[in-house]
Amino acid sequence: MEEISWNDFEKVALRVGTVIQVADFPNAKKPAYRMHIDFGEEIGIRQSSAQITKHYAKDELLGKQVIGVVNFPKKQIANFISECLITGFADENGDIVLSTVERKVPNGAKLI
Repeated sequence: MEEISWNDFEKVALRVGTVIQVADFPNAKKPAYRMHIDFGEEIGIRQSSAQITKHYAKDELLGKQVIGVVNFPKKQIANFISECLITGFADENGDIVLSTVERKVPNGAKLI
């Protein structure tokens, strides 16, 4: 595994946001949701596509705080523009389990 410097790590803006909207994403190649996440006043609301349909129903995602990278360039996924990357870990089957926070923190809080 390649080592990175502290300066490299500081460049990645990992922030907490609250999921405020979730919809099916039928145009995605793999099953996914289109999500809107509120990252607070400084960053605002960003949209993202997430392949998390195996472990999460749409209704249980609403109000959930997730960890996202908010300083990647926008990426087109089918007919949708993703503005952030929601983070997670693959389980033993390769299905994604979201990265979340243990307790509620302010939207936009930075991972330090």
